[in-house]
Formats: sequence, C-alpha cells, structure tokens
Amino acid sequence: MTDQLDDIRTSYDTVAAAYADLVQDGPPDEPVTLDLFTKLAGPGPVLDAGCGPGRLTGLLHERGLQVIGIDLSPGMIEVARRDHPDLDFRVGSMTALDLPDGELGGVISWWSIIHLPRDVVPQAFAEFHRVLASGGVLALGFHVGEESTHKTSGYGGHPMNVHVHRWMPGALTDLAVAAGFTPYLDPAIPADRLFFRK
Repeated sequence: MTDQLDDIRTSYDTVAAAYADLVQDGPPDEPVTLDLFTKLAGPGPVLDAGCGPGRLTGLLHERGLQVIGIDLSPGMIEVARRDHPDLDFRVGSMTALDLPDGELGGVISWWSIIHLPRDVVPQAFAEFHRVLASGGVLALGFHVGEESTHKTSGYGGHPMNVHVHRWMPGALTDLAVAAGFTPYLDPAIPADRLFFRK
C-alpha cells in the first residue's frame, strides 16, 4: 500500500495548482447534499478527508461548520492554505488519521476514496468510524461502476500515476456497515453519494 499512496501523493503534488484552477465547481446538485451534511453533522468539528485544494472545506466553513481539511498531498495542502488562509489544513492520510477517537461530528470524503486500493477502503472506513462521535455522519462521493482504470495524465496534461476505482453503492454500503455504520437514506441523495450514521 505504501507505494500506491506514494504514487497518489506525487501525482497530486504535480497537478495541485492546475487542479485548483480547473476544478472550480462541484456537481450541480452538490449544495443539496452539503446542506444535508451540515444539518446532520453533530457537535464538534467535521473532517474533509482528501480535501485537495480546499474547495469543499471552504463551502462547509461558509455553512457555519468548524472544519479540518486533510490531504495526502503536501502540494494540495499548500494550495488550500494559499486560497483559504484562515482554515485548518493538515497533511495526512485517511488510512491513519492523526485525530482523537470520537471527536468529530462529521466526516465527508468527496471523490477521494476512489484512488485507494479496494482492499484498503475498509481501513479508511475504520478510521472514519474511530474519529466520529456517536451519532456523527459520514458522507461519501464516488464514481459509480465496477471497473478500475489507470490514470497516467490529467489536469492540463500533467503526468500522473493513480488508479481510479469505481464502486457500486451496495458494495460500499456493505463495507461501511461492516465498519459499524448505519445507512442514512434520503431520496434527495444522488446515486453517486452515500450517507451513514455512526
């Protein structure tokens, strides 16, 4: 797993500035799901796991949440701190969060678990469960499907070496339930997003 995480880190260090410029907008229905996350989050800070350049972190802050952004890529964190100097950004891995047990009211991972090897995703879910307080909410964004692809360039043609793993909602739900989560069902949640309660 170490080599794969190193490849993710290096790839996103390489594209960090271009990524921030090119990926300004989320999905058109994103505000609805962010509003739901804000409503469901418990007291205490929330975590943006795989925060990239901090776009989502900033949106959550605007909704009144105390938010921590963590990303594997120091380059992404540098851009996030540049663009959102008043927010809390840290270099770290969602597979080994440097956070206390039961501290967070929510965790959101927006299209970030897609790069983790499939057999490592349960480790990330276990960490999300560990850092959440009882009743806290986990929100996931992901690409729907079953295939995996190898991404060798992106965001302006910069070299990359990452895998993109698509997931069926049922498969992710099974892993989350095995980690101790309970699905939160709402017709407003799109098919490429899932919500869970601890």
